[in-house]
Formats: sequence, C-alpha cells, structure tokens
Amino acid sequence: MLSRVADSIFWMARYTERTSNVLRVLRTNYLASQDEITDFDWHLLLHAYSQSDKDITDDIPNSSGAVLENILLEKFNAASVYNNIIHARENARAVQDHITKEMWQCLNDYYHMIRDEKLADDIKSGDPVTLLDTLIRQSMFFHGTVDITMSRGEAFNYLNIGRCIERAFQSINILDNKLKEINYDLNQPMEAPAWRYLLYSVSGYELYLKTHRGNLQADHVIQQILYSLSFPHSVLYCLQQLCRYFERLKPVSMEESYNRLEFLIGKAMNNLKYSSRVSASSEPLKELLKQTKGELAAIAIGFNQYYFGSNF
Repeated sequence: MLSRVADSIFWMARYTERTSNVLRVLRTNYLASQDEITDFDWHLLLHAYSQSDKDITDDIPNSSGAVLENILLEKFNAASVYNNIIHARENARAVQDHITKEMWQCLNDYYHMIRDEKLADDIKSGDPVTLLDTLIRQSMFFHGTVDITMSRGEAFNYLNIGRCIERAFQSINILDNKLKEINYDLNQPMEAPAWRYLLYSVSGYELYLKTHRGNLQADHVIQQILYSLSFPHSVLYCLQQLCRYFERLKPVSMEESYNRLEFLIGKAMNNLKYSSRVSASSEPLKELLKQTKGELAAIAIGFNQYYFGSNF
C-alpha cells in the first residue's frame, strides 16, 4: 500500500473517532448544564475543543447554545465537529478505491448532514439533545459500516490503528478535564453526578453499574477508564488493540520501521499496564496521564516518520 493511502486512511479514522468522542462529551456536558442551579462553566470544554480566537471564546463560556454552535458548527474553529467531518471526507475521497462504497456513502451522508443550515436553528430552538443524538447515531452507523463491509486487509489495519490512537487520546483528555475541575485533589468530595457524567462521556456508565452495582467511587471510575480490558474506551484496551492491529502489518513492513514502532507501542502499553493502580494520590496520576499522552503522541509521530513518509 502506498504511504499516502495509508496516511489518508489513518487520518480518516482519527477524525471520525474524534468526532464521535466530542459529540458524546458535548451531549453529556449540555445535560449537566441543565442540572446546574448556577451558570454552568464551559471554560474547560472550550479550551479542550475549540481553536477559535480567544476573543470569541471568552465571550461565550456561560452560553450553552453559543458553546455548542462553536464546537459543533463553527467553520473558523479548526477543531469543530464540522471541520473534523470535512477532513474525514476529504481523506476518504482520496482513497475511495481502498474503502467500501458503503463507507463512502455513510461518510458522505454525514458530510451533508453537518452542512445542513437547519442545525444552527435546532441549537437555538432549545432542542440540541435531539440534534446531538442524531449525529451520534450517524457516527455509530459509520463505525458499524466499517466493521461489516471492510475486508480485513492493510486498509482495515491502518484504520483501526488510527481509531485506537485517537480513542486513547480522547479518553485521557476527558478524564484529565474532569480531574482539572477539582484541581486533581482526589480527596476533595465530588458529587456522584459528576462521576456519572464522566462515565457517560466515555460510554462507560452501564458497564460501571454492572461491575460495581452503582456505587460511584473515584478510584473505581479512574480504574475503568485507564485499565479495564473489558471496556472498549479504556486507555489500556486501546493500546492492546493498537498492538494487535499493528502486528498484522509485520509481513508488509520494513524490519527497521516495524521494530521502532513495536518498541514505542510496547513501551506505552507496559508503562501503563504496570503503573501503580492506586489513584488516591493526585500527582502520580497527573504524571501518568501526561506520560501516556506523550507516548501516544510519539507513536503517532512514529507512524508519520516510518510508515507515511513525513518528517516532523
């Protein structure tokens, strides 16, 4: 497979996975904002998911509708859902011979959906949850289409590698943003709804209830998001799957390139797997998230250098 083709498939997967995660975070935070008696503070979310001019974002942190419109639809916000889907479609267009027509049609439908001028009206009319649910279902439809139509060849492997890297990044970011709300002070009381909303953001609430019978505790929530191998959004699970799909590339890889990436992936997975699982201490946890995020970035850069021919 040509390096530019692999690169486009890799980034198509990252953009679609990023979109899915941002949509769930937006939905969860919007619901939380409706439960707040006082004004809901959107500062952290804007910092994480908006690259608009600071003068713009400073004016909207207490307006749920304006925040949703900025992160969902703002064309001048490079990190918006709108731009993620545009970029995903552009990458898919470049590799149509390597993906299925069903995938292309699904992504094309998503593209036309996000460009619909009625979306802004839905946000302003006070029913953004229905809009977000519709977009989330389209994301799930895309992932399901990939799973049941793609042949299990190189393209499928690169697609899943991109998806696993992005999902791990997003799980760390979502956890990190929630912990920043309490300044990483895990001894500080945190209301049960806050942990519940965190689990909703990573689609992990139902699994948590089945595992811990509804007893919401900070340690248990953090353990699930970081270490659970039965939770598809846990960081360790994503690294395990990344290793699995990368190993399938060995027969078609240059030995030196494969060995370099194998080392980076194995290092990240083992550092997390064998890290201390006692999360009561804030500084080690903060450092672990920072370290793991850095290792994921190194893996992504490694693919650019050794597989996609980019030098940065």
